[in-house]
Amino acid sequence: MDPDLAFALRGVSATVGQFHLRDVSFSLPLGYVMGFIGANGAGKTTTIRCLLGMQHFERGEIEVLGHPVPGPAGLRQDVGVVLDHTYLVGDWRLSEVERAVRPFYDRWDSTRYHDLLGEFGLEPRAKVKDLSRGMAVKLTIALALSHQARLLVFDEPTSGLDPSARDELIGILGDFLIDEGHSVLFSTHITSDLERIGDYLTLIHGGQIVCTGTKEQVLDSYRIARGGPDDLTGTIGARIIGARRTPAGVQALVPAEDARLLDPRVLIEAPTLEEIAVHIGAREAKNSLTGVSARGAGPAPQRSAAAPDAHGSTLTGGAS
Repeated sequence: MDPDLAFALRGVSATVGQFHLRDVSFSLPLGYVMGFIGANGAGKTTTIRCLLGMQHFERGEIEVLGHPVPGPAGLRQDVGVVLDHTYLVGDWRLSEVERAVRPFYDRWDSTRYHDLLGEFGLEPRAKVKDLSRGMAVKLTIALALSHQARLLVFDEPTSGLDPSARDELIGILGDFLIDEGHSVLFSTHITSDLERIGDYLTLIHGGQIVCTGTKEQVLDSYRIARGGPDDLTGTIGARIIGARRTPAGVQALVPAEDARLLDPRVLIEAPTLEEIAVHIGAREAKNSLTGVSARGAGPAPQRSAAAPDAHGSTLTGGAS
């Protein structure tokens, strides 16, 4: 176990119905934000469930905050989770939510919980079922911060939020990251959020990790190629990822080291994170993704100015 890591997955494989997670490996140092990117169905949620001990995995190993998963019962004290759906009883008032959750956490801070409700504009007498999507996310964050989690795991937290609510969430995460011992795994398909808060990025497609590294390393690992309608056909040696053709031309993603193999007439540009995600998420991209990796280990990035928080992990007992 590595005490300098917030978490690590090494060669993790799992099966859920017809879906297969294959040889998933990536890790995050303490004190940083990992953006976890992939289209719907790419394997983000399955990976997170494995990380939290909620999903059985057949091979590999997982550690969280220096402990193996499944881990000791006390590990749940240090992990907060925000899912893409509420796990709370709809008829509970927010004051009743605290009474239900508090017994599970040794470091529960009731004063902190009520202060956060006020800060987030949440009325203690309001019922869970009456909260908007954004308010429900804030409630889950309040729960995580109230039991003093060190690692926050977000599974599509900004899905369905309006831009104002998403901006407010990013600010909350920034406050959480002021403590250098706090870390965040932020799973999303909204890449603009990660442009602002991501220190590290991991891309997943079809149950396999495509690329992982610092944000700068991942962005530097690809190029966008643009050409005429007949370009990027019959290219020898270059891996063409998620080509999008129109009568006017073609655009595709290519590994940076393959860009030199393209016809000189093809325009080569640095990609945005959204362009990388869109091309990798294309159905026809799967067979072109092997062997692409972020370049070098490189130094740790400067700490991001934002991060998330939550509640509800398992981590203990059998990984089932």
